[in-house]
Amino acid sequence: MTRSTIYRVAAAAAVTAGLVACDNSTITNINVDPNRPTDAPAGAVFTNAAQLTIARWLGSGYSFSQTELVAQHLAKTQYPDEDRYARLLAASTQGSFNNPYTGELENLRQVVKKGQTLNWAGTSAPAMVLQALGFQYLTDTFGDVPFSAALAGDSIGGSLAPAYDTQQSIYTGLFSILTNASKALSTPSSSDPGLGGADPLYGGDFTKWQKFANSLHARLAMRIVNVDPATADKELRAAMAAPGGLFASNADNATVRWPGDGVFDNSWATVAKTRDDNRMSQTLMNVMLPVNDPRIPIFAMPTVADPTKYAGMPNGLSTSAAGFWFNTASRPGAMFYPGVTAYGTYGGKGASLPSFAMTYAEVQFILAEAAERGIAGLSQSAAAGYYKAGITASIQQWAGASGQAVPQSAIDAFLAQPSMTYSGGTAGLKQIAVQRWVALYTDGGNAWFEWRRTCQPSTIAAGPAAIVNYVPRRFQYSTTEASVNAVNLAAAIARQGPDNFATRVWWDTKPTAAPTCN
Repeated sequence: MTRSTIYRVAAAAAVTAGLVACDNSTITNINVDPNRPTDAPAGAVFTNAAQLTIARWLGSGYSFSQTELVAQHLAKTQYPDEDRYARLLAASTQGSFNNPYTGELENLRQVVKKGQTLNWAGTSAPAMVLQALGFQYLTDTFGDVPFSAALAGDSIGGSLAPAYDTQQSIYTGLFSILTNASKALSTPSSSDPGLGGADPLYGGDFTKWQKFANSLHARLAMRIVNVDPATADKELRAAMAAPGGLFASNADNATVRWPGDGVFDNSWATVAKTRDDNRMSQTLMNVMLPVNDPRIPIFAMPTVADPTKYAGMPNGLSTSAAGFWFNTASRPGAMFYPGVTAYGTYGGKGASLPSFAMTYAEVQFILAEAAERGIAGLSQSAAAGYYKAGITASIQQWAGASGQAVPQSAIDAFLAQPSMTYSGGTAGLKQIAVQRWVALYTDGGNAWFEWRRTCQPSTIAAGPAAIVNYVPRRFQYSTTEASVNAVNLAAAIARQGPDNFATRVWWDTKPTAAPTCN
């Protein structure tokens, strides 16, 4: 054997030995960025996605600075562009369209996949419920949106330019998601560990997630009652009969209790630390003040001009006109402030203020309306009881959150007033709608959706300096969709109507079917 042959054989042997001795799966690890993992524990991903979901729709942007103004719980005194709808055009609201898809909805999809692969309903089902909640806000805000083909860009056959589903088909899909989530939690695997401490809403309690799934199902059912009463009746019956039932008390409320540690804070308080723009809307205060609502000192502070009084300001004013109300209208309640701010010392515990994704009070108002309408098998005679229970639960919910005790005697006296006594009929439906709108304080999105569905309070109207002479029925689609998904965007607009504030979403297309709008 020649020397060169020996070298080649030896070299080949060395390579072969190396391949046998080494784990080939690690050869490409040099190309893996340890700071960008492709997998993560389901619990950690769920925690992040849950916090993103709640902060997005109940936080400082979409709620505090946009929909709470449109719903006229709040008004703007220093920079009223959002209150005039001038900063609610597509360039300002596109984050509410784009970011859920790239953020929490995608993360929740991964949690669902992992949970279903392991047959852990305690992991997958809560993620499904939060997916449904996020898509509910998206479709009720914009109308037709990507749904069935969304979040599949990394899948075989998926598209980076997903089609827009009709809102009607989205609602059908959401009913299915919530039904499946509730059923899955009825028979969890014996090895299912649940989410435990990784769940910031319920600490991994399967039964409470069932109740949330069913209660959200009921919300969606009632939202479509004007346009599709038969389906609304069927789905509300399904929600009520589903395993676990509906919320039964405030202990069941879907609540995120923020740590208030400077990292995970209630974002209303974060904004209130440095901005002093928001005041109570005259629309809300004109509902609460005449009946001396016990929630007034919780929702609002006395005015600076007269510390013995509470007052609201009109919505949609010009900058010069809005300035007048800086000291003559009430700020939001002290409970929403983090203590020392750039303009005064208020509250102190706002950073840890809980966010309410859905409440027992809202469920009671849903049942009150269903009973008065005579649907879902409920007796019309039960409407008054549900109405009173909804108001009572809302007062107790907010008293507990604020630490301001409201004795039952004060609640009873409030409800005993002639104007608060349940009237029944169309007048009763209006009372239910107004009180549900009050109870949705801090959830500007759902307060706005309910006004669009019920026309109550009837006093909500565009302000004198608004850029349009009506209250928006929807937000405009993201500006980026025109460049990255133009064909599907155009199809949605052609089907739904012009991409402007006036176009009504599917469940809002039959306003005369709502008794409270006539």
